[in-house]
Amino acid sequence: MGTDLHELLRSLRVWDPEVTALPAFDTDTAPATPLDLFTTWFAEAVAAGQTEPHTMSLATADEAGMPDVRTVMLHGADADGWAFASHSHSRKGGHLAARPYAALGFYWPVLGRQVRVRGPVTAAPSEEGQADLHARSTGALAAALTGRQSQVLGSLGELAQASEAAWEQAQREPGAPVPSWTLYRLRPDEVEFFQGDERRRHVRLNYRRTEGGWAQELLWP
Repeated sequence: MGTDLHELLRSLRVWDPEVTALPAFDTDTAPATPLDLFTTWFAEAVAAGQTEPHTMSLATADEAGMPDVRTVMLHGADADGWAFASHSHSRKGGHLAARPYAALGFYWPVLGRQVRVRGPVTAAPSEEGQADLHARSTGALAAALTGRQSQVLGSLGELAQASEAAWEQAQREPGAPVPSWTLYRLRPDEVEFFQGDERRRHVRLNYRRTEGGWAQELLWP
């Protein structure tokens, strides 16, 4: 017999105290901007040993409004927004061209924390995208050079052949351009910080952009 999914789900614990710490979240001392709090929480996730804290869920929608989500890597966060990258011809690139708005989700279970970010997305100038790509690893450049992201693949053998050629080019030409590679920036309208609580009294602090700056509001869990 196969695995019983429902039995498996019931056997799992959320925030096992042996591996999870649920720190207190004093919202009265929260900084004025979400970027400052995000930077602090990110550093604390790294210090707590969170695996791949720089990965995040990216949600977009196509022309018809149908949603999609995938896991991508954070390339940076500053006053210009939260940055990630992709080919302009990828599925996410097509979505953002049609509907330039997205949402990000970070989950750091080692601390019982989530951060949700949403807002309009713009593409950075091409030279910034290329500089971002060439500052990364040889493998990242090889993957970008392989191209054809989200297109139908005939076979894994075809992928292996294209990837091998891309790796050779990346090693031979570390500055090889990839015109379709695009750095995107999400300028947040809202950023929510969620701190889990063992009594399920989860603390949710939402930052909302206004004409006068950032407004803070607590949300019911």
